[in-house]
Amino acid sequence: MTEGQAKRKIRIGKVVSDRMEKTRVVVVERLFRQHKYQKTIKRRKKFMVDDPKNESHIGDKVRIAETRPLSKRKRWRVLEILDKAKGI
Repeated sequence: MTEGQAKRKIRIGKVVSDRMEKTRVVVVERLFRQHKYQKTIKRRKKFMVDDPKNESHIGDKVRIAETRPLSKRKRWRVLEILDKAKGI
């Protein structure tokens, strides 16, 4: 990495859609403490992820990494499949 480049973000999430070719929809959940009442809150975000080999399927746990824009909404790619879904 050169001095001008930032480190790419990495997230872990679950595949919720594999209907598109070479694209997956991955949901990443995060927990945080609400400031005023100290309540734990769960937030979810969906990412369009590039999977050029079509290896991941619904229910798989995957590690994704930020990348250059690949299409209008795709800015992430699958690094590896951490856990395959049961029964598929």
